[in-house]
Amino acid sequence: MYQVKRPARSEFVPIRNLSYHVHVWGSSQKDKTPLVMLHGWMDVAASYQFVIDAFSEDHYIIAPDWRGYGKTGGGGADNFWFPDYLADLEFLLDHYAPNRPVNLVGHSMGGNVAMHYGGIRPERIRRLINLEGFGMAASTPDQVPQRYARWMDELKKLHQRQLDLHPYPTLAGVSRRLMKTNPRLSADKAHWLASHWAQESPDGQWHIQGQPGHKVVSANLPRLEEVMALYSQLSMPVLSVEAQESSLDTWWKGQYTLNEYHERLGAIPHVEIIQIIEAGHMLHHDQPEVLADIIERFIA
Repeated sequence: MYQVKRPARSEFVPIRNLSYHVHVWGSSQKDKTPLVMLHGWMDVAASYQFVIDAFSEDHYIIAPDWRGYGKTGGGGADNFWFPDYLADLEFLLDHYAPNRPVNLVGHSMGGNVAMHYGGIRPERIRRLINLEGFGMAASTPDQVPQRYARWMDELKKLHQRQLDLHPYPTLAGVSRRLMKTNPRLSADKAHWLASHWAQESPDGQWHIQGQPGHKVVSANLPRLEEVMALYSQLSMPVLSVEAQESSLDTWWKGQYTLNEYHERLGAIPHVEIIQIIEAGHMLHHDQPEVLADIIERFIA
């Protein structure tokens, strides 16, 4: 089992009629800028533990389980809307850092949330680090009818229990699933992460702590013009951290490329791009020591 060096404490915060589960490391001090870390799709806040253990200094860190993930409930929702993450983050910062800016880190979906939120509330962010949060391919209005139809079809599949997440008979099965998805993940880290990524139910099965409603496609198409308007308002220094093995081609099959993402970054006044070698999309698992050093140098 992986040995944690900096244990987190769990807190539950009332946010928008939900009991939000938050991992907290360190203590709030006037001379420490809070470091807020946002996890990605089908992940949990505990996923940052390896990076946090690799930090050379103690930081005051706040990492929530997004609604419908980990130990945060979904409020009965059968699908999840991106603007809700923005509002949830606003309420979270009101609770933990009401009168001071924070350093904001987000991975994948969490990186997209961070980039959008930073464009809405730039005064609340001192520095922003985006880990593989590339955003979505540009859309066109003629795609709207098909998107709404797909959204409704997937909702019906959800309620017919066709989108349920596969349970595992043992925690070892969850660990093997994590290592199959990411071959770089060592067995000790996979076993530790599995105990946070899944939970044992009374029937003895291990269920992923992510509600199946997250698999339902968004009804709203992303609009590139809106994204660019938000990026242009990112007045703080922004660092885009990318893995050497980009997943964009696998995800989008040429519909959206890394070069297009870099063109979008051109709208940001102060942006830096850095690549981590020998890493894939889950770079916080693949190279936690390297990523920890990058984060600490950027926020120093």
